[in-house]
Amino acid sequence: MTRRSGSSIHGENPSRRGNKILKRALFLSAFAALRDPLSHAYYDRKIAQGKRHNQALIALVRPEFVKVNEASVSLGG
Repeated sequence: MTRRSGSSIHGENPSRRGNKILKRALFLSAFAALRDPLSHAYYDRKIAQGKRHNQALIALVRPEFVKVNEASVSLGG
């Protein structure tokens, strides 16, 4: 379903921007993190809040992404 808000049109397709290799690595690490009880509990809380599977995985990975992104910025990359 396409959403419209003023002059903005938000489509149904996910963003294809960003570093694909980094995204893949972070998603794989999120799947590995689901074996950890604390990470799985966080994932379950997000699902209970009504998030979809991919949204919950992104929420799980986001802190790691911020660390990697900050490290690359501080190195000048």
